Amino acid sequence: MARKDLLDIASLHREEIEFLLDRTTTCKDLFTHSVKKVPALEGKSVLMLFYEPSTRTHTSFEVAAKRLSAEVTNFNVAQSSITKGESIRETIETLQAMRTDYIVVRHGRSGLPGLIARQTTASVINAGDGAHAHPTQALLDAFTIKEKFPNPAGKKVLIIGDILHSRVARSTSNLLQKLGVEVAYLGPGSLVPTYGPATIRRFTNYDEAMQWAPDVVYLLRVQMERQDVQFFPTLREYHRIYGITNTRLEEIRQRGLYIMHPGPVNRGVELCDAVMDYERSLINNQVENGIAVRMAVLDWLTPGGEGPQSEPTAGRSSAPLPHLLA
Repeated sequence: MARKDLLDIASLHREEIEFLLDRTTTCKDLFTHSVKKVPALEGKSVLMLFYEPSTRTHTSFEVAAKRLSAEVTNFNVAQSSITKGESIRETIETLQAMRTDYIVVRHGRSGLPGLIARQTTASVINAGDGAHAHPTQALLDAFTIKEKFPNPAGKKVLIIGDILHSRVARSTSNLLQKLGVEVAYLGPGSLVPTYGPATIRRFTNYDEAMQWAPDVVYLLRVQMERQDVQFFPTLREYHRIYGITNTRLEEIRQRGLYIMHPGPVNRGVELCDAVMDYERSLINNQVENGIAVRMAVLDWLTPGGEGPQSEPTAGRSSAPLPHLLA
């Protein structure tokens, strides 16, 4: 049985993750070839509720929904009654009255998508909440890695940057570990928390982290908007100590490592300009895969279902999206 909502990675079973990644393969095959639109969600409605600005996530969800033939409505927070003091609960009641089937939520407050999910029959998808979770980003990251390493168990992924404030780091590292991938963090000591899973190694020195011999280097965006204090001297200093400079890119090229980044990229901070043209940069692959993953998630969820703790998909057919191929 499919779930009603997708709120985080922690609650997903390994079978569900594998099922979604299989579905993503079929979705990508569809829209990268001749089939641009399928009737899977014809007659269904998707509401985009974004309290935070977003380009990649918002656009890929909207494109994914339209390719599944769903109707898409963008809820303009800036022009809504929220600016007049309307509470979250009042907003939820308004959305419920609209009888929408899916609500895609992005908010700076951790836990808000879960609150909405408990108060509506619509399927709620967490598109990023505070520093808590970003499940579809984690799924597209895992799918991108699996394209290069079909059996990723035992591979090593080094996540560099602001771990403390990153919902991407939390969700992606959680999912990768469920697939048997080894994960390590690298960043300033002030931004790499000592708490968390003991299975994740922590580095504060770039050279030591590279001696760990990662297969993939995953760069996080430095999120100055979430840092209420100064966690490192300057952006230039951060780039020098933790960023991918031209010199480090050459070493990465010699090692044959892949580079990933969730976007948007801060050039000259996380990476130098040359990274975007590096032959093993997977950054553009991540953008393309984001559409396929979100198509798979929308098709998988069941509005009006039993909620986020529904039974896992173990035992379901492994053939993804058979109705799309009819």
